[in-house]
Amino acid sequence: MPTRLESLRFDRQFGRRAQGAGLDRACSPIISTGVESGRTLPTMSEVTLHSLREARAVAILRANDQAVAREALAAAVRGGFRALEVTLSTPGAIEIIADLARDDRLLIGAGTVLTLEQSRAAVRAGARFLVSPVIDPEVVVEGMRLGVVTIPGCATPTELWNAHRAGAPLQKLFPAPAGGPAWLRAVLAPMPFLRIIPTNGVEVDNAAEWLAAGAFAVGCVRSLFAPEDLAARNWESVERRARSLLAAVLD
Repeated sequence: MPTRLESLRFDRQFGRRAQGAGLDRACSPIISTGVESGRTLPTMSEVTLHSLREARAVAILRANDQAVAREALAAAVRGGFRALEVTLSTPGAIEIIADLARDDRLLIGAGTVLTLEQSRAAVRAGARFLVSPVIDPEVVVEGMRLGVVTIPGCATPTELWNAHRAGAPLQKLFPAPAGGPAWLRAVLAPMPFLRIIPTNGVEVDNAAEWLAAGAFAVGCVRSLFAPEDLAARNWESVERRARSLLAAVLD
């Protein structure tokens, strides 16, 4: 399990320590300063939440070939992405996560996490958040035990509520509803405490709308890793898409 001091080192990808960096209203506040003052340092999960909030967009890759996956993720990083999710259905996903986690600039997570064994393997490799397509309370509890952020998949207000009640600090909106950002805004009106990340249906022309509607961050899948680009190994296109998406969410 990550220590509190490790969580300070982990925030280097944003060029500063997490000490003193208060999370906004969507996150629990970080009580900062040194151990000698008698105060506590932020946990790894708190740092991860803060880092995801600052990143605003997560690159989510699902590929059928390990070499393609590595090249695609490298292109996304060149385009400016720092938060990356590698789905465990990708060949060699654990090895890819381990390699990426060595880069202090990056925040790495595992996607399509369905079992406790997968949770443990991903965290051992260096994953700092675990994303699932469904709600499994056991996976959520295991993530808390391991000191990482869990993000279960939800498609309805009831599922979002159940994920929150299970202890998941973030909820993945999957699949994206037909109502788009307006649907998200309507759900957050009675439940503003939810921290929702839509992970499909996010495009360059609506990414900012999702955030304006209250999304904690957005997940970029096909809008970043277009199937035709992966098939053609067109990494320049992936890099351009990355820059366009980040310009839309960080503007």
